[in-house]
Amino acid sequence: MKTPFPVLSLDDFRKDAESFSKNLGNSFHRWGFCGIQGHGIDTQLVKDTQELFHIFFGYTAEKKQTYFKSELHGARGYTPFKIETPKDASFADLKEFWHVGRELDATDRYKKWMPDNLDIPDIKGFKEITNNLFLQFDQLGNTLLEAIALYLEQDSRYFHDITNKGNSVMRVIHYPPIEEKEAGERAGAHEDINLITLLIGGQQAGLEILSSDNKWLRASVEDDVIICNVGDMLQRLTNHFLVSTTHRVTATPEEMKTSRYSIPFFVHPNPDWFIQTLSTTIDDNNPNRYPEGIYAEDFLQERLKEIKLM
Repeated sequence: MKTPFPVLSLDDFRKDAESFSKNLGNSFHRWGFCGIQGHGIDTQLVKDTQELFHIFFGYTAEKKQTYFKSELHGARGYTPFKIETPKDASFADLKEFWHVGRELDATDRYKKWMPDNLDIPDIKGFKEITNNLFLQFDQLGNTLLEAIALYLEQDSRYFHDITNKGNSVMRVIHYPPIEEKEAGERAGAHEDINLITLLIGGQQAGLEILSSDNKWLRASVEDDVIICNVGDMLQRLTNHFLVSTTHRVTATPEEMKTSRYSIPFFVHPNPDWFIQTLSTTIDDNNPNRYPEGIYAEDFLQERLKEIKLM
């Protein structure tokens, strides 16, 4: 399998943080994407999570619908087929998914932005297994943000207080078999909203990224690689020094006949983080594109409306 962007080992970060950070940042600067090996995510936990969702997505549409809470706007639980729609697109994505988020105490000041996760009592261990995978993703995201901070010539802990209770979500996606005549794509061309995204499932065919010369390039990796990409919040923070690259999920006529699964984790900041352009990314050749800052939660709400989740 080949990918246009490099694949790095997180083991190298532990040996030489500066060198790893430079390589990671250069990949993000060029592609907006990078592959990560040695990431520490428990492969058995991933398999267990996938098995849970093979069961859930096999339920009838009526039963799955009972786990769709429209008042949550997709923040937790089930979102049915053909609801999320890429910004400015004519057709909804050909996918259904489930969201798991951060568990907070009822008295936590961020609780109003982060509802409780939903459980599926019929599936043994559902909430425990999915929460555990969320926490592993969360730790990996924090580690990669340390490397990004170093690349941006900031203290390695720059993002710690920004994301310590970030409104991150783990999404388990099912792209069901579809008819060739079905309008739309499995996931239409889009950029992610958040700081960075971590993706398990990139070894399955379908992910494509848009190159700087406007060509779609397929990006598949080995089973032990997690794909990481820059989101719009990080692009905004860095004044487009790090790019949020357009990407999509497509399928050939043969691939349309089978299901595809993936698990992206969207690393979000704390809701009350005020996004202001890093001064070190502003100069005469790259003036400040965002002279007015915005709170992370306001930015998120704007984008959720654009993709039809609100």
